[in-house]
Amino acid sequence: MDILHLIDRLEELFNESRALPFTNNVIVDEDRMLDIIDQMRIAIPEEVKKAEQLLNQSDRILAQAEEKANRTTALAEERAQEMTSQNALIQEAKRRADIIIEQARADAEATRREADLYVIDTLSGLDEELSHLLNQVHNGIRKLQNEVADSE
Repeated sequence: MDILHLIDRLEELFNESRALPFTNNVIVDEDRMLDIIDQMRIAIPEEVKKAEQLLNQSDRILAQAEEKANRTTALAEERAQEMTSQNALIQEAKRRADIIIEQARADAEATRREADLYVIDTLSGLDEELSHLLNQVHNGIRKLQNEVADSE
């Protein structure tokens, strides 16, 4: 289950709760709240697995980019060696090979940067979601503890 959906359900539970007169406290259905918290405990590892999958995907993208750069480099070097046999084309072959190699390196680096930024963005979003969820759980626990303390 989506963690954001569970957060919405927890918020809905608090909104549906009865207010205690002359206080900022509410009476919450304990079974429903604990059920939602249990579901959150299950959903959080799923969100972490999704983040790990994104990391693995970015690693594959980086490996593919490096492989493509290596193939392009090898092709450029092959072409350069073939052209060296022709005296008039030696300088042109070297120049083109250098351009291809430099472009392949630039492409690989750009892909690597984009993948890193994507992973950072995704993990930052997950971090924010988890922090928000944890904050809400702590607030719920504090409210319940205050209610219990007030009722004693």
